[in-house]
Amino acid sequence: MSSSLRRGVLAAAAITFSILPLAACGAGNNAQTLEIKPDNAATTVGDIKVQNAVVITQPDPEAGGPAVVAATLFNTGTSAQTLESVTVDGAGESAELKAAKGKSLSIPAGGSLILGGAENASAVLSVTPEDVKDGNAQEVTFTFSKTGDVSLRAFVVPSESYFTGWGPTEVPAAPEEDTASPTGEATGEPTGEATGEPGGEASGTPTDAASATATESHEASGH
Repeated sequence: MSSSLRRGVLAAAAITFSILPLAACGAGNNAQTLEIKPDNAATTVGDIKVQNAVVITQPDPEAGGPAVVAATLFNTGTSAQTLESVTVDGAGESAELKAAKGKSLSIPAGGSLILGGAENASAVLSVTPEDVKDGNAQEVTFTFSKTGDVSLRAFVVPSESYFTGWGPTEVPAAPEEDTASPTGEATGEPTGEATGEPGGEASGTPTDAASATATESHEASGH
């Protein structure tokens, strides 16, 4: 085996070895996080690694309502850390954090925390389309108890295709149209005006004129 080929094999083995621990951590919590395929934002600050960060909005771009931040957070340190807040530049208030049922927002040493998706922790933003727009890459900041702020730019995408299961669960309903008032106006006053006064005037005046003409003709023939 040539030296260049040997170096290539060793490099590939090193990459595979470095990925395996992270993949095992993700699978230990919820392997579905590995199903997000696009090149989403990732960064490392100290003991914290953020992968697959993305902001997911409503499937209808015209709909108001909440959006969510989805990401996988790894703690490569030797002590636990707690996720304290998640903010998106332009969204105003911080996301509302909620731990998965029976769990907390603490990330154990060597463990991970998944945001988004069924039965995982969640970070929900009460925003409108003006705050967070599809297609943007907006800065997202995760704040941890020991590492502090970890920021990166994440894509904003609608809850469609493979993002459907990770998007917001509250989809605003379209407002109901009030059809009672227009119907009443159309069949009320206009109808009365059309069949009432105009009809009376039209059928009264010509009849009186015809009677007067007949009387005059009778008197003339009598003379």
